[in-house]
Amino acid sequence: RKARVGRPGRTEVGKMPPPGDAVAVQVALRVRPLVPSEIEQGCVACLGVTPGEPQVVVGGEKAFTFDHVFSAATPQEDVYTNAVQPLLEAFFAGFNTTVFAYGQTGSGKTHTMGTNAGVDEAGDDETGIIPRLVADLFARVNQEGDVWRRDVSVSFLEIHNDDIHDLLDQTPKVCTLREDAAGGVVVANLEEYKVTDAGEMLSQLADGSARRATASTCMNATSSRSHAVFTILMHSSKLTSSADGEEAGEADAFVSRLHLVDLAGSERAKRTKAEGARLKEGININKGLLALGNVISALSDEEKRKEGAYVPYRDSKLTRMLQDSLGGNSRTLMIACVSPADSNFEETVNTLKYAHRAKSIKNKAVVNREGPSAEVAALRAQVQALEAMLAGGGGAAPANGSLDNLPAASSAESQERIAELEREVAALKDEVGRKNRRALTLEIEANKLK
Repeated sequence: RKARVGRPGRTEVGKMPPPGDAVAVQVALRVRPLVPSEIEQGCVACLGVTPGEPQVVVGGEKAFTFDHVFSAATPQEDVYTNAVQPLLEAFFAGFNTTVFAYGQTGSGKTHTMGTNAGVDEAGDDETGIIPRLVADLFARVNQEGDVWRRDVSVSFLEIHNDDIHDLLDQTPKVCTLREDAAGGVVVANLEEYKVTDAGEMLSQLADGSARRATASTCMNATSSRSHAVFTILMHSSKLTSSADGEEAGEADAFVSRLHLVDLAGSERAKRTKAEGARLKEGININKGLLALGNVISALSDEEKRKEGAYVPYRDSKLTRMLQDSLGGNSRTLMIACVSPADSNFEETVNTLKYAHRAKSIKNKAVVNREGPSAEVAALRAQVQALEAMLAGGGGAAPANGSLDNLPAASSAESQERIAELEREVAALKDEVGRKNRRALTLEIEANKLK
């Protein structure tokens, strides 16, 4: 079995945003408090947050500005509400979304993401992003249950020593990356499990986290020794007609994928005192993060990007899996986690530089339509292209999408083709409506039989 990590399916045809609507990667900075060991060593804070501004000043001189900056005093709930919750809206609208935490070892990534949360921790003040998101996701699924059918499934993997392991499979196995015919990256042998409520999903998260590779080092007593990717897949289809009496149409069937990525932290062997297996893990962690840094650098160089310069996605399994999340089909949030201690000054500055570069990355997120609705979207794109052609000189299509304002000199053949395409669109919309009504009828009959 293969679980897709890039494009959700071969049938999707996304409606690209209007020109200029490429979406930049959002970047949030999270500063953790000084920990007891740092205080005992006499460490002091080497950076400060500018009051009222999403800005941090390091070393009293260099300032970095991000989309969000969260100080050590910022509660977990505020991080989730301000930075992550808007992405959940995009996920429900059919967009792929990604949240990933980046930073040195011991900087608070797993705490921020909530990867190690238990089943009953969704209401705790220290609860991280994932449990909060799961609770909100199913609250909305249940709230919209009379209008939308949402089929939700999850997968959970880790990249440990450059091998991919399925964390939800009790039998240890190594998964492999493949490309499908459409160029999307898939993980062969990675299982996806259907879930119906928040408790089930958090149970899968807890089970997978218990199998994740962790170990103690001199810098972190519970250091993550692998990159972890918790993925939520949701198929959405509208069950009823809209409030104004129109039947469910081409916008009402789509699939979206949400990646929640807890990266292992960068580390220096002379500080972690790692040996043997721990040293090997650290080397592989750093190799993956180096490849990620190179991808960020390549994508953030606007001149090279315009020239179509090579982006080294294939340098690691981590960057191949994040290919759509960085520069592709995704709404993406990077959470850069840093330590304020002056003993970590160099690592903190490096994290800030990479995070600042990531702000320049542009993604082209699309709604991932399925089935007949994908064909309808493709036809509409063809109609718009023909309108633009008929408008003359390859100019933009009419803003209102109408054929009324086309020049009289438009060829009769082109006009007839447009009319034919519009008839096909109408027929497909009728088919979508019939299928939705049939699905609703079957569901009602099934419920009666129960």
